[in-house]
Amino acid sequence: MVNDPIGDLLAQIKNGSLAGKQEIVLPFSTMKLAVASILAGEGYVAQVEKSGTDPKAMLHIGLRYENGKSVVTDLKRKSKPGMRVYIGKDKIPTVLGGMGISILSTPQGVMTGKDAKKRGVGGELLCEVW
Repeated sequence: MVNDPIGDLLAQIKNGSLAGKQEIVLPFSTMKLAVASILAGEGYVAQVEKSGTDPKAMLHIGLRYENGKSVVTDLKRKSKPGMRVYIGKDKIPTVLGGMGISILSTPQGVMTGKDAKKRGVGGELLCEVW
């Protein structure tokens, strides 16, 4: 049993890209789908799709490479089950001077730090990707 599904998702993406895999498959959850969809929208993964029916649904994530190198350089989990990290709209970090993204869980849903700044909302800082 996994206690931190988002941390597991990020570890699977990082390990899969380091191993040169084309696709990773993990158990489905709506939070994982939301985070993976943001990564796909920002161009860090190729595609995201759900297969099967609940409760045995799976999440398929296609990893993306350019010139034989992974597009994802690194992923860092910021808010963990043992220590949640909440930030206000004024404290949303800029990752690597705008070269990366931060992902937040806000009252308006899961979104990038850039979108959260535009909407003027803060929330739980889930992770940073570059």
